[in-house]
Formats: sequence, C-alpha cells, structure tokens
Amino acid sequence: MSSVPERSEIDEEYKWSIESLFADDEAWEEALAAAEERIDDLRVYEGRVDESAATLRQFLETYESVTRDISRISQYARLRSNEDTRDQSYQAMAAQAQSLTSELSSAISFFEPELQAVDEETLASFVETEPALAEYDHYFDDIRRQREHTRSSEVEEILSEMGEVLDAPSETYQMLTNADMTFPTVEGPDGEAVEVSQSNFTSLLQKPDREFRERTHTAFYEEWSDVRNAVGTTLSKSTKTHVKRAEIRGYDSARAAALDGPNVPVEVYDTLVDTVTDNVDTLGRHAELKRRALDVDTVESWDLYMSLTGDESPEIGYDRAKELVIDAVAPLGDAYQSRMAEGLESRWVDVYENRGKRSGAYSAGTYDSQPFIMMNYQDDVSSLYTLAHELGHSMHSELANDSQPWQYADYEIFVAEVASTVNETLLTHHLLENVDDDELTAYAIDQYLERFRSTLFRQTMFADFEQRIHEYAEAGKPLTPDTFDELYGDVKETFYATDAVRVDDMIRREWMRIPHFYYNFYVYQYATGVSAAAAIVESIRGEGESAAADYREALAAGGNGYPVEILDTAGVDVTQPAFVESAIDVYDEFLDRAAALLELE
Repeated sequence: MSSVPERSEIDEEYKWSIESLFADDEAWEEALAAAEERIDDLRVYEGRVDESAATLRQFLETYESVTRDISRISQYARLRSNEDTRDQSYQAMAAQAQSLTSELSSAISFFEPELQAVDEETLASFVETEPALAEYDHYFDDIRRQREHTRSSEVEEILSEMGEVLDAPSETYQMLTNADMTFPTVEGPDGEAVEVSQSNFTSLLQKPDREFRERTHTAFYEEWSDVRNAVGTTLSKSTKTHVKRAEIRGYDSARAAALDGPNVPVEVYDTLVDTVTDNVDTLGRHAELKRRALDVDTVESWDLYMSLTGDESPEIGYDRAKELVIDAVAPLGDAYQSRMAEGLESRWVDVYENRGKRSGAYSAGTYDSQPFIMMNYQDDVSSLYTLAHELGHSMHSELANDSQPWQYADYEIFVAEVASTVNETLLTHHLLENVDDDELTAYAIDQYLERFRSTLFRQTMFADFEQRIHEYAEAGKPLTPDTFDELYGDVKETFYATDAVRVDDMIRREWMRIPHFYYNFYVYQYATGVSAAAAIVESIRGEGESAAADYREALAAGGNGYPVEILDTAGVDVTQPAFVESAIDVYDEFLDRAAALLELE
C-alpha cells in the first residue's frame, strides 16, 4: 500500500531548520513571555503621536523592536503547527501566538488615526527635526492616504481585538480539512491500495490509468460531501466577515477594501477578468488538444490534469529538482543564483509530505530569519515547478531584506506572485533549451501550458467566483452550499464554454477544497503575476542583464513603493490589458508547439 509517512520517519536533511528561529520550545516560551510584557511599552504612546518628533521616532523604534520579536514568535508557532496539524501542543502554541499578535494590534490601534490627524506642516517639521523620520516617507504616505477609511482609536482597538474571532471561519476550515478529514484509499492501477490526500490528489489525477483517475476523483469528492454543510458555513461566514469589515470602514464593497490595502486600482481586477473571459476560446483550444491526446469523446473533470503526452510525469527526485532550478535562474545573475543554491543547502525547505502536515506549499520567514519553504514534494514535474515558485518568493524576501529597512522589507502579494512565476517561466525555457531529455522536454511544454491553464485562467475563474459570492452577500442574499454550487458551476461553464469538456455535478463542488477563497480577494494576483512574469522574462531573454537588473531592482524595493509603481520599474504596466493579452499570446504559441510536437492538429 502506498501510504503517507509519519514525520519521525523523514530524514532531518529534508526538514526546514526551524531551530534557527528558536533552539527549542522552551526558548520560544521565554520569548513569548518577554514579548507579552513589552507590548505595554507601546501603550504609553497613546495620545502622544503629535507630541514631538522625538516621541514619534521613539514610538516607531519601539514598535519595530517589539514587532520583530513577535514576528519570530509567530513564525515558529506557525511552522510547528503546520508540521503536524494533529499535534495539539503546537496548535495551542499557534493560538497563543495569534492572541499575542492580536494584542499587539490592539496596543498600537491608536497610532494610525493619530498619525492621520497630524497636519502636513507639523509632520514636515518633525521630519526636519528628526532626519531618521525621512526614512518613513512612503510608510507615512501609505497610512495617511487611508484616513477616510480609518475609524476612531476606540473602534480601531475593538476591530483589532476582534481580529482573532473574525478569522475563526478560516481557522476552522484549515483544521477541518488538514487535521480532521481523512480521505479514503482507492485501488491503484496495479491493484494495490493508494491513500488519497489533499496533497497528492492532483498528482494522482495525472496517472495514465483513466479508471483509476475516476475512482480517485469520485472518492475524493464523496468525502467532501460529508462535510458539505460545515464547509458551506465557514465560507459563508468568511465572506460575510469581509463584507462587514468593508462596511465598517466605509468602502463600497469588500473588493474595494481588499484592493485598497495594497493600493491596487479596482480596474486592474476588472481588466483581468474581462480580458481573460474574452479569451476563453484559447483555454477551449487547450481542452480540445487534451481531448485528442487522450482519445476520448469528452474531457471529464478527472482528465483535466492529465498531460498532453498522455503519460505520467517523468520522475524528478528532489536532488535533481534543486539542480534544475538553480541552473534555470542563471539569467538573473550570479549573485541571485548562488544565494539560492546556498539556501537550498541550508535547509530552507521542508520537503516531503507527512501525516497531518498542512497541504500545499508556501514560503515564509521574518526580517531576522532565513526563508522557510513548506513543500509536499511528490517526485514529479509539478513539484519541480512548485519548488521554483516558492524559491522565487524566498529570493524576493532575501533581496528585499538586504536592501530595505524593516518597515519596507515586506511586500505586497501582487508583486510577490510575479517573483514566483518568473522563476517558473525561466525553468520552462531552461528545460526546453538545455536539457537533453525528450520526455522531459515534452512534459515541460505541457507543464508550462498547465501553469497557464491553472494560474492565468483557473485563478481568474476563482476571482470571478469570489467576486460573485461577495456581491451575493452584499445584496443580502443567503449563501448556502447549493448557492455556492450554482455560482461556481456557472463560472466553470463560462470558462469551459467548449464541447470538449463536461462540467459534472461533482466539480461544481470544487469550491469546497479551495482554501484561497478565505483569503479576501487574493487569488487574482496569481493571474496578474503570471501575466507580468511572462512579460518580464521576455524582456530578460531579449535584453539580457539590463532587464535582469531592472527586475532585481523591483524585487529589492520590497514594500518601498506601491505595487503598480514597483512593477513599472520592471517594465510592466498592469493598468492596461496589454500585459494580460501578451501572456495569452504566449499561451497560444506554446499550444502551437505542443500541437506540432505531439501531432495533435
């Protein structure tokens, strides 16, 4: 039987070096106690932000110091709890860290309203008196531009204190799907039992045996049916929470509130959805090629992840994956490449799936730590690309941390998803041009197409669905599981408006397994990211080091600027549809290559 190992069965070299944050749990507990006491150091500044330049500087320095400590505390607890979501001691630590973060937010809730109340002349005089404050120019601007949507200190404090409670739907969903749900085993192609999990589901749908794929798909979604009402409730409450938060702050919609945080124009969202929806025929062409490659009458939901080659992914072990990704980023410069290589040898990555481990993948870290990458590596090409993706995030953090003071090191997801996808795109070109392996070359073309399908089109489809459910909530309509099925099915049919694909009843329930719907208008950034990345890589391939230098400058900017401005540094104007249209053209060109290589047209 193919089974998922316990964490204790995995070699240490394949686990992240979490001890670089804290030597052990006892050291973490000591840091937690110290941080709880230091939060009071911030409360003494309430009502004094406009007292003097020195007072403002002292508050900012104290705030940075306390926040950096709490960031390390929170990150350690998060990583530990994600290693095994069944471990109640680490879930308790994560809850303590979350409470500490909420307490910090409550303690400094007075700051933004008070800073927004300071007149321009006074603030300018403060900066002149205390030159160190000049480093906060963009930071101040970002806070002050949102004064219309900032409430009184009392209301802001309540909202901060309620943060942990308001996030309960998302937390409940994570525990339900990662810790409590147990997926069934199915009979594998060789007759042996195969254990299905959140992490291996899509890789199992890439197996050549169609009957096995159908069994896997059916068993997986039947398990979701057992928690249908619970998941429907968590998503409904999460959506309504986004809406209520936006209403409290005086926004016209939850989407407007979410996009105002990073200062991304709402028009960027609409342009993306409209442009991609207008080009669903390209997605339909991909589906038709897949139908021909599989030699089936209709592409079913369990066929969508299959390669155009009709074969299972070539096996790519983790060590080979590291080498391929390192070689692929050579166009970004020696320093970038060597930094990544060093990180991979310094246990940045928690590589393999284990029982209870959080599904999916991410890159995390703090200003004072190395990056930490969570993987559920499956020895296939998809996992290879996921590694490249997460390393893009990690390298973004490394460059930003090196170049920016603490207040600007963090960056918006809108830019982050460009960094990750540039790495994926470079990997594709490297595999096609430098790897002498016909099977891998064919699969690389297919994988790049799958990345466009799943990132540009699928994530835009998710964005469309997310907008629809929020509009439903804003109109006061009830959000039930049946409503989610209907709305998701409508969007699915819009994007797969082709006779090549059948939208079945089970796939209408796919919304249940997507954690990103709890992230408050997050997913569209994957689609804008892959579009911007395609444009940036074309520039780097055409112009060489000058374009690579512009791109590295954009990464090094961190959060010292607004996303639209930062991407403009890299040569991409995300306010116009051209960058999305250009990405769709690249997708179409690769469909041509696949059709010719595999003789599908």
